Amino acid sequence: MNKSIFVYGKHTYEYFLVYEERKTVALSVQPNLNIIIKCPIQYDTLKIENFLKRKWLWIEEQVKYFQKYKQTTSKKEYVSGESFLYLGRQYKLLVKSAKSSEVSLSHGRLSVQTHRSLRNTQTNKKLLERWYEERTEVVFNERLEFMLKKFKYDFVTELVIRKMSKRWGSYLSTKKIILNPLLIKASKECIDYVIVHELCHMRHKNHTKQFYKLLESKMPDWEKLKEKLEMRFL
Repeated sequence: MNKSIFVYGKHTYEYFLVYEERKTVALSVQPNLNIIIKCPIQYDTLKIENFLKRKWLWIEEQVKYFQKYKQTTSKKEYVSGESFLYLGRQYKLLVKSAKSSEVSLSHGRLSVQTHRSLRNTQTNKKLLERWYEERTEVVFNERLEFMLKKFKYDFVTELVIRKMSKRWGSYLSTKKIILNPLLIKASKECIDYVIVHELCHMRHKNHTKQFYKLLESKMPDWEKLKEKLEMRFL
């Protein structure tokens, strides 16, 4: 999947281009404002730009719609009914009164038990963020331990969890890998892809042919998982 820029008059669009074995062009604008174009393999740049020119008004309307929707939904109040992402799925939040504070996930619900007001945004947010931190620590370490079995390294790999603005993961020469805590919102398969990607860097520092050959051998569907991450979260 390639990222490209299309300029039409005063309008500038960044879009992702996917070449497939297909006869027609498919255009979509996702809630995260990603513009995706799927087109036949033989399509050239001129054909794609002409297609975008015909669709620019529709694209503009879709972008404005999702921008408006994003503005109304981006600020969480941490009350019952709101949705939260965890391991690739959306879960409805249920806030309940209880003698002690606790967060649990069961029967498709993300439940927050609190002895304070049910609409106490600050308290509910802290409880949920603490739960996410705990789950991130557990899940990331579990996936790292599992994916390490694909490699035969003679050293212990250390995991660091750190927020990063433009990366899902990173490799350090000190035999450490860094994972972005926001990955906990993605599926386990996508988390595995990022981990394997960084573990491959322990053998090949740069994105060489040897690196991609190793990545392909450890995770044949890595491109689909990379695309899934980019399309949903970029």
